[in-house]
Amino acid sequence: MDKTIIKDLVVRGIIGIEDWERKKPQEMLINITLFSDQLMAAQSDDILDCVNYRTVSKKVQAHAETVQRFTVEALASDLAAICLAEPLVKKAVVRVEKPGAVRFAKSVGVEIERSNA
Repeated sequence: MDKTIIKDLVVRGIIGIEDWERKKPQEMLINITLFSDQLMAAQSDDILDCVNYRTVSKKVQAHAETVQRFTVEALASDLAAICLAEPLVKKAVVRVEKPGAVRFAKSVGVEIERSNA
């Protein structure tokens, strides 16, 4: 299976359970790997046969910046569903991180894997 990768997409949104986290947007780091068959895209050289990473990135960013989830687990699940709604995507691995959320750690987060099965 082939992969389309969206690496280190930075978004700002409300995420967290603490009152102070709900007051202003925080930076989040999103990494996504989309699994699909890219043989047709490689042969046709036509964007219509590709997983359009620009479209997926815009949908993910818009959702993450407006949904105001309490947990990164819920946000990651939302984002995986957005990815799997793309016609060519068979599986998605989504990682959502909150940089600086834990003292002495560069970031913390979750990574989930979902598929259209």
